Amino acid sequence: MKKLSILFLIAFINFSLNAQTAEELKKEQAPLKAEIAKLQGQVKSLQAKIDALPGWRKGAFGTIGGNLSGFNNWYSKSEPNSSAGNIGITVNGFANLIEDSFFWRNSAAVNLGWVKLDDKDDPTDSKSFDAATDVFTITSLYGKKLNSKWAVSGLGEYRTTIIDNFNNPGYLDLGVGFTWTPKSNLVVVLHPGNYNFVFSKDNTVFESSLGAKIVADYTQKYGKLSVKSNLSVFQSYESSNLSNYTFTNSFGYSIWKGIGVGFELGLRKNKQEALEYALIDDSTATFDNVDNKLQSYWLFGLNYAF
Repeated sequence: MKKLSILFLIAFINFSLNAQTAEELKKEQAPLKAEIAKLQGQVKSLQAKIDALPGWRKGAFGTIGGNLSGFNNWYSKSEPNSSAGNIGITVNGFANLIEDSFFWRNSAAVNLGWVKLDDKDDPTDSKSFDAATDVFTITSLYGKKLNSKWAVSGLGEYRTTIIDNFNNPGYLDLGVGFTWTPKSNLVVVLHPGNYNFVFSKDNTVFESSLGAKIVADYTQKYGKLSVKSNLSVFQSYESSNLSNYTFTNSFGYSIWKGIGVGFELGLRKNKQEALEYALIDDSTATFDNVDNKLQSYWLFGLNYAF
């Protein structure tokens, strides 16, 4: 009994010493955490000053998503012997020259996707990957600064597909107006004088027109998270049927050495494209009766930040 009491006493003393040591370590840790927070604030402040210096800023990040599957005698499927696949790639990049009196901002966005469903029991079906998502956009914005936030500017923006139907349709916006930059990572383009050139083959419903162009672009890094959001709007002066907008949002989270996960969502409204598609099956479709549905795409997968 005496030995047991001694053992309990030793255990209690060890527990007390460990608890005391943990408290002491926490007290030593607190000022170090405060110092680290202070240093992080100083680093962030210095980085903001570096970002404000004249010169080029360049960056890019992209996402790869995909899956492959195969079935053999899987009778619960309508095609028991088949293989399927889905592959998607998206890349966002920019190269911006910022000087005291002017800026030149350039960006490109590519989103390509392929899908495949091969029924091995049907010798007539396609065994190749077919294009599923096909988006390509490149922009160039030049501005002569009036002050720290406003500039007189000119914009060129080209949008098309590159896998299928290259430049059919293709959209080229050329315009002038003003650019507002309330923050270094937010750019808003307001161009009341803009011509929307629409390129297409054969006789189609697509028409070019004069209108206003509005673009809002936001790019930011929050630690390991990269964010890019872009809204591009064309409002035709001739007819609302010729107006369109595209809204894309890209996110990339770095987990290890630039590798992580990414997500991209794209939305678009374009009545000319809706009518062109409707006329494939319905020759009586017009701008007045076409169902201009919201177009969308999304991609989730592995991400790499350059």
